[in-house]
Amino acid sequence: MTTYTVLTNPDTELRKKSDELKIDQINTDKINTLINDMIETMKLEKGVGIAAPQMGIHKRIIIVDIGNGPQALINPKIVSKSFSQIESEEGCLSVPGVYGIVKRHKKIKIKAYTQSGKKVTIKADGFSSIVLQHETDHLDGILFIDKIIRYTQPPNNVL
Repeated sequence: MTTYTVLTNPDTELRKKSDELKIDQINTDKINTLINDMIETMKLEKGVGIAAPQMGIHKRIIIVDIGNGPQALINPKIVSKSFSQIESEEGCLSVPGVYGIVKRHKKIKIKAYTQSGKKVTIKADGFSSIVLQHETDHLDGILFIDKIIRYTQPPNNVL
């Protein structure tokens, strides 16, 4: 396995829109290796999510670890959003040392493919919803700092 260096702002690669994978590209050795490398990189960086563009790869793949272990989502698309929103503090592996309050939809429904190529629909709320929206934004070249309402101090558990 390979771990990648996570690109950091203002690297222009982070602002590029990523390409969808075709069905026949899913569950190939190349993509499975990439997904495994993304998981290892995310774990090494102690993140709860990572998107392929953060590693300079412009494919619509995200990894999220929201309590059930790392899960790869390919071509994720948010298909519905709640009207109600929540504010929470976010940080990002690509914007080290910066934290801020971001307003996001409280609930979302997302459609994607799993690593094995199975179509899934995920309903998420709260923290899960925030992580999925944050990582999906990366696929369109959007960083959380584009959405910050106000900056905050780093959490106490970060040195």
